[in-house]
Amino acid sequence: MGIVLGTNQYGKAEVRLVHVDRSTPRHVITDVNVTSQLFGDFSETHLTGSNAAVIATDTQKNTVYALARTGGITTIEEFALRMARNFVDKYDQVTGARQEIEQYGWGRIETSDSGAHDHAFVRAGTETRTVVVTKRGPEETVISGLTDLVVLKSTGSEFWGFPEVEYTSLVETTDRILATAVSSRWRYTSSNVDWDKSFTSVRQILLDRFAGTHSYSLQQTLYAMGQGVLEAHPEIAEIRFSMPNKHHFLVDLSPWGLENPNEVWYAADRPYGLIEAAVTRDDLPADEAAWAGIAGFC
Repeated sequence: MGIVLGTNQYGKAEVRLVHVDRSTPRHVITDVNVTSQLFGDFSETHLTGSNAAVIATDTQKNTVYALARTGGITTIEEFALRMARNFVDKYDQVTGARQEIEQYGWGRIETSDSGAHDHAFVRAGTETRTVVVTKRGPEETVISGLTDLVVLKSTGSEFWGFPEVEYTSLVETTDRILATAVSSRWRYTSSNVDWDKSFTSVRQILLDRFAGTHSYSLQQTLYAMGQGVLEAHPEIAEIRFSMPNKHHFLVDLSPWGLENPNEVWYAADRPYGLIEAAVTRDDLPADEAAWAGIAGFC
């Protein structure tokens, strides 16, 4: 029996960066978390401890800061591609790179006297924009997405017709609250895309389909959201979802002689249903390697 080194990568994780565009008096901030990883023949550092080929992780961290300074950050997709190309094109021993970025949203503070402030901001909730760029030689794959897009419908959702098997206790309903925190990622067929325009459109379609679909299950709503995105965006090959069912249970007020016509609910923290699925085009090949390392998606 022989023992050999398997698949490996290395890099600097969670490099925090806030970039301030001061090109005009109206500043723009971009708040990101960058993880940089490199592929290549780095077997000697594992087998002998020789670091002759290793681009230090600290160097990768400094590259994040330097590229932000020299080229700014227009979109996280563009920045991740620039990072990947920098490493793969510059160093012979680096045959591939994986750049993952999370972007945290900020909005301008609306002051009572002068409106949107030029350089004062307020954090825009928990929603996070994401991207993973993988570059192997000349081949580039971009997977954009978002997490923690929290949505709720107070009606227009049902759940019934499921089998009554052993231990079933859930009561059927034709009127319930449907709530979830959408995490979604979508893979592009190209790296030549208007990233902001595409992201804004995809996000709006997700919201439109969630709101407009009379839901008989969260699965049905998920599929309608994915179908809407693929119908509107030929540049997207597939879209994947991970959506917890944030359960709301009607409170029984009958012990106190009160009716409860679907007005008072208990929002359960856990346990929760977790629905995950991919919606894909049947005429395009899968690319499972591009999804490697992206947790929480089937």
